[in-house]
Amino acid sequence: MASPLSATALLAALKAEGCQVVEYRDWRTHNRNHKGAWGPVHGVVIHHTVSSGEENSVALCYNGHASLPGPLCHTVGGKSGKLYMVGHGRANHAGSGDDDVLQAVINETALPADNEANTDGNRHFYGIEIVNLGNGKDQYPAVQYDAAVRWAAAICRAHGWNERSVIGHKEWQPGKIDPHGPVEGRGDFSMDRFRADVAERLKHPASWSADSKAPTTPATKPAQEDDVPHAISRSDSTDRNLVPGKWTTLPIDGVDLLTGATHYTATAYVQAVLPPGSTLQGRFYHYRSDGSRWAGPIVERIGTDGSSFPDFSNSGSVVPAEKVRLEVVYYPAKSDDKKSVTVTAAQLRGLYWK
Repeated sequence: MASPLSATALLAALKAEGCQVVEYRDWRTHNRNHKGAWGPVHGVVIHHTVSSGEENSVALCYNGHASLPGPLCHTVGGKSGKLYMVGHGRANHAGSGDDDVLQAVINETALPADNEANTDGNRHFYGIEIVNLGNGKDQYPAVQYDAAVRWAAAICRAHGWNERSVIGHKEWQPGKIDPHGPVEGRGDFSMDRFRADVAERLKHPASWSADSKAPTTPATKPAQEDDVPHAISRSDSTDRNLVPGKWTTLPIDGVDLLTGATHYTATAYVQAVLPPGSTLQGRFYHYRSDGSRWAGPIVERIGTDGSSFPDFSNSGSVVPAEKVRLEVVYYPAKSDDKKSVTVTAAQLRGLYWK
């Protein structure tokens, strides 16, 4: 279970992967969130646009049409290799699909046949529309295909997913055929081949190039940064008891989650059984060598039946002597309840710049 990347974190992840990204209009706030939640997210869906022309296709995916309002995806992959950001949030791209497919994506296992349309995919997936007529004759240039692979790999890398979190629209919703058509140098568009290409990228640093077998410089670097972002990926399965009402620093494979950075954006995921109505609050803080500290905003999550997976996010800048840590506090539903709760696992995912 994962919260969607912020617009800033998504953009940084794509640029770190070597993508040539174009920010289209007000994409950061363009979404269908008023129709329902976006998240938790579990994977990415690959589509084709059934259109031609880069400019026209981008406008179509941003605006949508009379029967299906935009955005129709989060990113449009042009034949030029450029990736156009057209939305951030819920988008009309995946529609209703098979719940068994969703579970396989969550488990990162082989996909079953998509024979039902009973689950909201717009809530749980990122989507890219690759410009192509979808008639089986229109070719995907190699540079366009590579950009789509990088797009999928960047999101998977940021979330700590593998290639099994990548599916085609035709694998999600019965009756769909996308992506479809010939790929330059690869034959027909195969999702198994696409996933294999994503897996190959994930074996290497984000800036790796399949052509040169060596790191490359991203097309665009983050503003005011001298280096590409580095991935944060840490996990910890140690049981930790939380005493009600007491802020507790929560280590995730070490107390200091990050040191020596100038800027970071990160999300911590915590697993615990929280009684219904109870709350778990969390915040990142910067610990300084003189013992003082700066604390970020508090995020509150409510307990429900069964296991809870609260998430806590923050972006910030730190000086070399500061250390980034996470602390949480548990409040039972009844004020006189003195029982502690146990955090059974925690993960940290994000990006940082040195």
